[in-house]
Amino acid sequence: MSIFLLCLLFRFTYGLTEIDKNYWKESDLNDLHESLDVAYNTNIAKNVIIFIGDGMGPNTVTAARIYSESESGYLSWERFPHLGAIKTYAADKQVPDSANTATALFTGTKTNYGTVGVDSNVKRYDCEASLVEENKLISVATSAQEAGKSTGFITTTRVTHATPAGFFAHSADRDWECDSSLPPDASNCKDIGRQLVEDLPGKKFNVIMGGGRQLMQANSPDLPQDPIVMFDSCVRTDGRDLIAEWAEEKKSWGARYALPNNTRDLLNVDVSQTDYLFGLFQNSYLPYDYIRDKSENGVPSLELMTTTAVKLLMKNENGFLLMVESGMIDIAHHAGKARIALHEVMGLNDAVNSTIKLLKDAGIEKETLLIVTSDHSHTLTISGYADKGNSILGLAGKSKVDGVPYTTLGYANSGIANYHYTAVNGTVVREDPSKVDTMSWDYGQQAAVLQDENTHGGNDVFVYASGPYAHLFHRIHEQSYVATVMRYASRIGEFSSVTSSPYGSSSSSILSSVFLLIIIQSIYLFQ
Repeated sequence: MSIFLLCLLFRFTYGLTEIDKNYWKESDLNDLHESLDVAYNTNIAKNVIIFIGDGMGPNTVTAARIYSESESGYLSWERFPHLGAIKTYAADKQVPDSANTATALFTGTKTNYGTVGVDSNVKRYDCEASLVEENKLISVATSAQEAGKSTGFITTTRVTHATPAGFFAHSADRDWECDSSLPPDASNCKDIGRQLVEDLPGKKFNVIMGGGRQLMQANSPDLPQDPIVMFDSCVRTDGRDLIAEWAEEKKSWGARYALPNNTRDLLNVDVSQTDYLFGLFQNSYLPYDYIRDKSENGVPSLELMTTTAVKLLMKNENGFLLMVESGMIDIAHHAGKARIALHEVMGLNDAVNSTIKLLKDAGIEKETLLIVTSDHSHTLTISGYADKGNSILGLAGKSKVDGVPYTTLGYANSGIANYHYTAVNGTVVREDPSKVDTMSWDYGQQAAVLQDENTHGGNDVFVYASGPYAHLFHRIHEQSYVATVMRYASRIGEFSSVTSSPYGSSSSSILSSVFLLIIIQSIYLFQ
């Protein structure tokens, strides 16, 4: 009898619940059936979509799953057939930032903390070293464009922020986002905003969407909604309007373009008649989703931006490469607001679900490599021992030392709003969380160590994948490996001349692997 029929037999024979051992037998058999049915897709990836949950470490994924589903539920990407883990350390730090991690993900090279698109010969703030051509790294976006593919990116932060900058820019400092952020000794360097519209691969992106208008346009108008975040960004002061300059260049190419400013504008874009789309919906970061104006005059969701981008990019018969960043997960964690971070993960979940449906409806699911991962973790903790079914934002129990309850979620370090200790008669006393609203959007989960903000964590993060060559993610990998898989799966960059499949008979597999190794060695020897 097949495993599938066994599962059906269990289902119809027993009224199964999670308290019944037969429930778990059925669950395990179903998992086994699905696992035995997993096949390697060795088609060339015509399309690649990589989703980045910025700061979405393993504990954030687990907490978000419980927050939105249940302990036994799944987020969309947790059903992908292939899974690995990636090491996030920087070339010079055990715990990384988003700049060096994005560079690793998109170029295939580990780099120094705070630097974007340049190798480890460039120390942070060293403008002159970043101008040396040999120190500049090649992005997968460049490789895709050279292969004739359409390209683009979406972010809920600024389009010049660290993660998207790693997709297109070369900078000795991630913070050099606009002209006013460049120090006097970096006057020879070009800010990241200018690189986006003036240099390759940025100026050839078919889709750019996110925040950061004030970095791209001097004297940019006030926009109706600003996010509640901790960080300020620079403001362009050189009098230039890089948005208008972008549009003028597209016009000179004879290209059809769109410049949406809000949800209504984006909904009205005719993707069949649009070659390039540049949407800046806020002066700095986009608002957290829970406070986002969801009217047509407001800021579009990550889901809408993503599906619009895919519809536009899929017109190219050579395929496309798209990067989607849910960046406000990280910003919420920095602020010590766990509920907001988990809600941002839900926005990413919606975007992934809708993308999967869109790819299936278009009949291109099997030729599209889908990757969901994170650039780094945060110091979010999940402590024992709450009852199953308890809110992940609720209480875990009482301390056996001081008798005071504590929340399930906490942070190893964070800012003053998360430091729930006071001194009473010379004794340090911890606030009783049962007497406050721990479900509040504004509640800051308790931190053990006082910092100016919650910091990143140094642990590995997961990489989930489906589609062509998704099985290449299968163990602990270096973060730089992700870029190599994207290039190999789609046969771009150094793999553009590889035509044979490494699969087949054992002898042909060995010969193909040897041939591939010779090609790779030749590429690096003669660079």
